Amino acid sequence: MEATFLQRHPFLKDVLSISAFIVAVLIGTLLINTFVFRSFSVIGPSMETTLYTNDRLVVSRLPVTWAQLQNKTYIPDRGQVIVFKNPNYSTGLGDEYIVKRVIAFAGERVVLKNGQYTVYNSQFPEGFNPDDANHGEPGSPTSGETDTIVPQDELFVSGDHRQGSFSLDSRNGLGTIPYYDVVGPVGLRIFPFDKIRTF
Repeated sequence: MEATFLQRHPFLKDVLSISAFIVAVLIGTLLINTFVFRSFSVIGPSMETTLYTNDRLVVSRLPVTWAQLQNKTYIPDRGQVIVFKNPNYSTGLGDEYIVKRVIAFAGERVVLKNGQYTVYNSQFPEGFNPDDANHGEPGSPTSGETDTIVPQDELFVSGDHRQGSFSLDSRNGLGTIPYYDVVGPVGLRIFPFDKIRTF
C-alpha cells in the first residue's frame, strides 16, 4: 500500500497539527473573553481602599451574554463594582477600560452635597444613600457637588476613593456611562494571592 502524502512528510503533519492546535486555542480564548469572563489589572488609586494598583480582577461576561441572548440590555446592580469601556477613550490617551461602582440608573436624580450621595427615584422620593448597602465601602467622604438626572440607558458611577481628584467619575468629568459600554461586574480579585476575594 502506498504511503499518503502526510505519511511521507511527517514534519508537515506535525506543523499542521501544531497550527490547528494554536488556532483552536486562539478561537477558544476569543470565545471565553467575549462570552464567559475577562481579566483586567487595576491602574491608579481611584478605587482605594477596595482595590489597589496591580490588583488582578476577573470580570464576569456571563450576565451580559445572558441578557444579549434574551435580546435585553444588561443592567448591573446598584453598588456593584463594574468594568466598562471608557466612553472618552482615544488611542494613546487615558485608560481604555475603567473600574468603578454603580451609584444610580437612568431617570434617577443624583445629588452630591456635604460629602454624601443621595439618589432620588419613584420608589424613594425622599432620597436614599446608595452606599448604605456596600458593607463599609467606600470609606471616605465624597468631594464636590452635583445635582443631575441620569440620562436614558446610562449609569452614574463613582470610584471608592472620592476625596479630591483621586477618582475621575460621573461627578467630575467622566460623565455617565452607556449600558452598552459595560463589560461586566467584577466577580473576583485573584491577585495579590493573599487578598483574593469575591465581589
